[in-house]
Amino acid sequence: MKKRINSFRFAFRGIFTLLKTQINARIHLVATIVIVSLGFYFSINPVEWCMIIIATTMVWAAEALNSALEFLADYTAPKWHPLIEHAKDVAAGAVLLMAAGAFLVGLLVFLPYFVA
Repeated sequence: MKKRINSFRFAFRGIFTLLKTQINARIHLVATIVIVSLGFYFSINPVEWCMIIIATTMVWAAEALNSALEFLADYTAPKWHPLIEHAKDVAAGAVLLMAAGAFLVGLLVFLPYFVA
C-alpha cells in the first residue's frame, strides 16, 4: 500500500515540477481553465465533455512527456548534439500536433454555441 501511495506522491510531484518549470505548461493550464469554464457556461453535453476531456488530457500528457524527454536529454547530453536536437524537436512537434487537434475539437464543440 505504501508503494501505491508513493507512486501518487511522485506523480503529483511531477505535475508540480511541470507547472513550475515549463512556461508552456502554464499556458496549457490557462487554456484548460478557459475551456472548462466555457464548458460550464454553455452547459455542453456529456459527449462534448468527453471530447474536451480527452483532447485536453492528451495535450497535457504530450507536454509532460516532452518535458521529461527534455530533462533527460539535457542531463545526458549537456553539450549540443544533432540527434538530441532532433529528439527534442520531434517531441515538441508532438505537443504541437496534439494542441492543434485539441484546438479543432474545441472549435467543433464550441463554435455552434458561439454562433447560436
